[in-house]
Amino acid sequence: MIDLHCHILPALDDGARDLDDSLAMARQAEQDGIEIVCATPHIRADHAVQIQEIAPRVAALQRTLDEHRVRVAVVPGGELAQEQAERLSEAELRSVTLGSAGRWLLVEPASGPLDDGLQALVERLAKRGIGSVIAHPERHAGADFRERLQRLAARGCLIQWTAEFVAQATPGDLVFSLAREGLVHLLGSDAHSSHAGRPVRLGQGYARLAATCTAEQLAWTADSAPRAIVRGHAVTARP
Repeated sequence: MIDLHCHILPALDDGARDLDDSLAMARQAEQDGIEIVCATPHIRADHAVQIQEIAPRVAALQRTLDEHRVRVAVVPGGELAQEQAERLSEAELRSVTLGSAGRWLLVEPASGPLDDGLQALVERLAKRGIGSVIAHPERHAGADFRERLQRLAARGCLIQWTAEFVAQATPGDLVFSLAREGLVHLLGSDAHSSHAGRPVRLGQGYARLAATCTAEQLAWTADSAPRAIVRGHAVTARP
């Protein structure tokens, strides 16, 4: 499995407190069977993340994991706030793509329901050859939630739900109906610390999706699609 959404870098945003916390988060990932974690610090106005520092910090964390024999690879990325996207240069945008591979951005919608501004942004990014992965849509539900997701997916966006949210959903919850419609493309842990909150864990969420997806669809969601994303490749259509 590959986790495309994790605040694992130490003392950078509101994620891991320190290196020990990062190490513990990586161990959570290893125990869950996650082989790659994409470090996605917040790129938004309330966090003073210096984009040029992300790659060196990822490399330093990887050295620590290797020294402690934690079998998890960390790759760079970012969680780009919808409102912040237009303030970044082309080079900065490419740098915070998932895996720094230049192709896919993890986009955090503006507060509140999904809106026209998000759709306009993903269309502008698409014209520049950048695909959008929409983070935690469950936090942005409105009256036309399903229709908004359908329009985003029709424009090539991938929808990433929080794994813990899916794991804790009840059988009749909307997310499973949307999964049957092909609107649950990816899961991310969105973990911030080993001390509290969501763990670096995807397995339970994928186990719940197994009831609504075929084995082929589940393999695409858990491995094929995220692996293509961190390599900067086009993502094949969901089976």
